[in-house]
Parts: sequence; C-alpha cells; structure tokens
Amino acid sequence: MPMAAEDIETLIRAALPDARIEITDLRGDGDHYAATVTSAAFAGLPRVRQHQLVYRALGGRMGGELHALQLTTAAPQE
Repeated sequence: MPMAAEDIETLIRAALPDARIEITDLRGDGDHYAATVTSAAFAGLPRVRQHQLVYRALGGRMGGELHALQLTTAAPQE
C-alpha cells in the first residue's frame, strides 16, 4: 500500500522537529516521492549522514510502504 506524503512528513518531523520539509509526489501514485529536508541537525554532517538520519526517521519503510524517495538535505544558512 502506498504511503501518503503527510505520513512521510510526520515521521521526519518526529525525528527532526525543527525541519523544514517539502515533499513532492513525482508520479502521482503515492509511491515515488522527492523530499527536501532542511534541519539544524544536519550542520557539520556529510551528506550521507544527513540522509541516514532521514531514512532512520522513516523506520524501515523504504523499499516497502515507500518505494522511492529522492532526497535532498541541507543545514539552514546562517
């Protein structure tokens, strides 16, 4: 069963409360999303580690409920 964009945002926000999150359904099928996540938690971390934090927030749903997520992460500009 596909995952709603709101559910993805809720999971990410639970792990990264300060995050600014933008989610786009790439195909309109609820299965292929792009997400841009900006959080102070990413400051000083390499991109791979930033992505790991987001994937951890999704609690193992990648590849199951959530088929594809194109992810862009960043720390806020100071």
